[in-house]
This record gives sequence, C-alpha cells and structure tokens, in this order.
Amino acid sequence: MKKRWLIAPAIVAAAALLTACTSGSTPSSNEKVTITYGVWAGTQTPAMKQIAAAFTKENPNITVKVEERPWPEYWSTLQTGAAGGTAPDAFWMLAQNIRPYAAGGQLLDISDEIKKENVDLSKYPKAVLDLYNQGDGKIYGLPKDFDTNAVWFNKAIFDKAGVAYPKADWTWDDFRATAKKLTNAAAGVWGVAAPIDYQGGYYNTIFQAGGQVISKDGKTAEIDSPEAQAGIKFWTDLQADKSSPTLKQLSDTEAETMFEQGKIGMYMSGAYWALQLYNNKAIASNVDIAPMPTGKKQATVTSGIENVGYAGTKHPDAVKKFLIFASGKEAADIQAKTGAVLPAYEGGEAEWMAAMPNFKNLQVFIDAKKYSVPLPVQGNAAEWQGDQTKYLTGAWNGTTSVADATKQYADAIDKVLAQK
Repeated sequence: MKKRWLIAPAIVAAAALLTACTSGSTPSSNEKVTITYGVWAGTQTPAMKQIAAAFTKENPNITVKVEERPWPEYWSTLQTGAAGGTAPDAFWMLAQNIRPYAAGGQLLDISDEIKKENVDLSKYPKAVLDLYNQGDGKIYGLPKDFDTNAVWFNKAIFDKAGVAYPKADWTWDDFRATAKKLTNAAAGVWGVAAPIDYQGGYYNTIFQAGGQVISKDGKTAEIDSPEAQAGIKFWTDLQADKSSPTLKQLSDTEAETMFEQGKIGMYMSGAYWALQLYNNKAIASNVDIAPMPTGKKQATVTSGIENVGYAGTKHPDAVKKFLIFASGKEAADIQAKTGAVLPAYEGGEAEWMAAMPNFKNLQVFIDAKKYSVPLPVQGNAAEWQGDQTKYLTGAWNGTTSVADATKQYADAIDKVLAQK
C-alpha cells in the first residue's frame, strides 16, 4: 500500500470518451451479465471470491469475476485500462490515488444507488469516508476495510536477547533502546526495520511529535516544521544506530518479508498484515502486537481501501449494485470471519479477531482508532508521496541533515499542491 505509481496524462484526456461509454445499454432484470472486480492483495483474494459468489447468489443474473494482479502490475494495468477503455468494471482504490481518476471522469458516481438503497453512511468510519471525498458532490465508492498501525514484534528474538516485551505505555526512548538491545549484527538480526515508509512509519511519528505533514488548509507542506522533523529523526536515529537494515538491504528484501524471515525484531505497520503473518507457520507462534510508542502524544494514521466502479463499464447498474454489496454488512462479515482484513462496516472487529485466536493482542489495532489521524492525501498525493525516497534517502543514509532534506521535500510538495 505504500509504493509509487504515476498517473498518465492520457487518463484525463480520455474522460470524454469514457463518459460516453457509460451511456451503454442497461441490462434487463433477466439479462445475464459478467462484471470484473480488480484486486491486488493475495491474502484477501479468497474472501473477495466468497463475496463475489455471495453477491451472485442474491443476484443470479450477475456474475462477478475477481481479477487479482501483483501490486505494481495492478496500478500500471489500471492506468492503461482507464485510458484505453479496458479497466475492470469494479476495482480497489486508495485515497492517495483517487484524485486523478475522479478529476478525469474515470469513476462511476454511485450516489443515486446509495440513496436508492438507503445506505447508512454512519456505519463506516468517517475518517475513511472523508479521505475519498473529492468535493464535487459525488460518491464514487464505499470503504471495504480500514487500518491502523501498531508494532508487530517477534517474541523469539526478544527472548533470545533477554529483552522484556514492550509495555503499553512505552516511549520513543524505550523503542530506540529496545531496538539496540535486539540487534545482533553477527547473527544477521536487527532490532527494527526502518524503511522510508509514510503510512506504516514516519507519518505516525510526525503526528506523535505534534506535527503535521500538510497544513490544515491543505495548501502547503509542513513536513519541514520542527515537530515533523522530530518525527522523521525518530527513524533516521534508528538507521544511525545500525538497529535497522540499510535502505539498500530493505530495497533488496522488503521489511515485512525480513520480519517473516525472522531477521527483524520489531516492525511498525498496519493491521492488514495480520492474516499473512497468522498463516506463516514458521513464525506465527512468535508474533505479537504492541501499541505504537508514545512521543508527545499517541497517534497513528488510518486509511482503508474503497470499492469503486469504472465510468466506462457497459453494465453500470450491475456495478453499482455490486459496489454497495461488496462494502456492505454481508461482505464485511465474510472479510471478518476469514480474517482477511478489518472490515470498514461497523461491527466486524470482534469476528476479525476471533478468526485469528492465537494472536491475543489484535485489540491493539481496534483501540488505536481512538487516537487515529486520517492519512494525509491532499492534492495529487500519489505524486508527492511518490517523491519521498528522492528527497528523504539522504537523511536516512546520514548524508543529508533532516532539516535540509525536509526543506527540499516541502518545496517539492508545495509545487504539487499548487497544481489544479
């Protein structure tokens, strides 16, 4: 959920053509149609297929074909498909990526279906709903899930190093000291993974330090404020301590993979890893969860995937009906009972936790809702977030000061935010 992709100008240019596509024939109630549903997360795909089957059971004339693609391929294929008229009928969307599609007329407005079906929007986390609000009076989809962040940790690594497990009230200093104690360079074990990761990493500590990434009016960057710099220094200090693999090592093997390989003691990230970790028999019995350490205050960013529809679909009515279902209660129950992900629809948390009974502390992710902050997605967020490694790598590697790196990055963000 944290990688870069670029929006092709052709997406916006094709808006008029694809708007025309939405005027295609509407199937009669008895006409059998097949719609496609694009997803990217392998661990969730079985649940998505269950949701598709449950929808078809209620709507026998509509078959939903789930199309799974790896992360980079998903976005590149969607970009090409949106421009060329071949995008899936329904697909997953991230808040940081939605703006160009909405502005280009590529997304199906489902406001009428929401009104027709009397969908109660209060059943969804307001913070996540707001992330997708484009200010044009249209609703392009509904959240299927939500996430918060915590610290995944490997108890075996703690036990071998003779280090006590994290306590609920631990601080930044505690976290740093723990990471040092867990690190065993000779054994190829690091106390923590400290990649340049905005969603699972430094945004959280920026907010914990009392800072902002973007100003409240959404017009300028504040990532170069003293508070934000303190939140970033949290991570550069871990690199300076050599408590984390280097950026080069984390580029060769991603942080989550290294955690699953038993090379990382602590990994700050989202609830969306739960099922994958639970299914990894080699490590699952040693996995536990702790709240994020506290800076000046507690904070974690929250976001979630939204189910959206393609404006160029030949079956808009069928797609609208499916989108309501795929983010509704029955679909939420399927997501929860399979442990696939925390459902956005109200009331699924207990079932989600019950699906993974050996993970005793999943409640940490639920409790984090109380101090969660919406993921910053102002402007063309995919573009300016995609520039993070360009401007922050020097700070992580110790070749540039945090102050200089964040000043340069803030200037770059401001230029993107100034674009209309």
